Amino acid sequence: MAKQKYFGTDGIRGTVGTPPITAEFVLKLGWAIGRVLRSESGKNKVLIGKDTRISGYMFESALQAGLSAAGIDIGLLGPMPTPAIAYLTRTFHAQAGIVISASHNPFPDNGIKFFSSEGKKFPDEIELAIEAQLELPMETVGPDKLGRAERIDDAAGRYIEFCKSTIPYEVDLKGLKIVVDCAHGATYHIAPNVFSELGADVETIGVQPNGLNINAGYGATHLQALQTAVSYKNADLGIALDGDGDRVIMVDNEGEIVDGDELLFIIAQARHNEGTLKGGRVIGTLMTNLGLEQALEKKGISLTRAKVGDRYVLEAMKEKNAILGGESSGHVICLDRTTTGDGIITALQVLTISRETGLPLNVLKSGMTKCPQRMINVPITPGLDVTTLPAVQTAVKEAEATLADQGRVLLRPSGTEALIRVMVEGVNKQQVDTIAQQIADVVKAEIDG
Repeated sequence: MAKQKYFGTDGIRGTVGTPPITAEFVLKLGWAIGRVLRSESGKNKVLIGKDTRISGYMFESALQAGLSAAGIDIGLLGPMPTPAIAYLTRTFHAQAGIVISASHNPFPDNGIKFFSSEGKKFPDEIELAIEAQLELPMETVGPDKLGRAERIDDAAGRYIEFCKSTIPYEVDLKGLKIVVDCAHGATYHIAPNVFSELGADVETIGVQPNGLNINAGYGATHLQALQTAVSYKNADLGIALDGDGDRVIMVDNEGEIVDGDELLFIIAQARHNEGTLKGGRVIGTLMTNLGLEQALEKKGISLTRAKVGDRYVLEAMKEKNAILGGESSGHVICLDRTTTGDGIITALQVLTISRETGLPLNVLKSGMTKCPQRMINVPITPGLDVTTLPAVQTAVKEAEATLADQGRVLLRPSGTEALIRVMVEGVNKQQVDTIAQQIADVVKAEIDG
């Protein structure tokens, strides 16, 4: 299959104003999507949602114009979490859902990603068909065939009710004090309502988006604010979502971070105990902590590793007929509840387990011991791959020989940013840190050279 020109592991992403993340390109992208969708079936509606970046206004209008020019009707959702758009695409029986977001990236970045009518990521063949249309001259359908646009005012309420429906009706969160950090992102008007309507005493941070502050010092990638708030408010736990709401990291009552691997362990163990973990298997990635694999193995649960990226986790889940998978970044997928990674729904599963067992978060995660892991991100020129250079490969082989069977090394280009990720894992933290820095130094030297 041909390689995509614009699409990465999670749609199209980059810095606003730098091709392809420009108004002109996104206008034509909307048209190209419309052309492909019209050729696929007779349906004629696409939903558009966005996070809270100021550039979202511009790209929403550009997509709307492009889709209309292709004869596609549009439903405008406004600021909504990425998983909400997946859900609403299904419930409205739309042909596709489009998300304007760069997820956990800072506000100068933005991106476009897509969901099919089933609430799943577009397959490669659809992405390639869209790219083929982008190479053609843009033509507008006749004036009588232009797409219409409408704003869907009750989108937030619909999604809030869906989130609540993913846990048993009899479970409530009364007596639980929670700090919710929305990263000034797309969940700011959703997540606090979900948890408070279930009875929790909710304190909020990161809920004042201004278009420029998404992910800035708050959210799943900046946890110090949440840790401080949990301690200051004497809360039972904290929940940190990222800018588009598909990731979650939690903080226990002692201020300790509970990452995606630990959340995956908590949910997997509970599903296994109740006999609902399909196939006794969980899907992780190459970055999944060795400690999770070991803890699951003790429970009789297998871990299968996929390439990094939620689309690859989903592919492996489908191949292995698994219902649970995720990444250490907090992108957890519960296919027995929804079709994609959802930070709010993941947090609800964990809170339900806590309520049903009577165990706090720090006890629930205690069945897993993480191995020391160090990741260093080395900036590179976009498109450059230094992982195949002899000096880099030699450094990796020497590190692997040093670690022997007590650890592992992973070197890979990021699928969403211009970075080489250097990850080392082992049983000795000092050794892990030293080896990771040594490899990163070699990578930097080769880039400079």
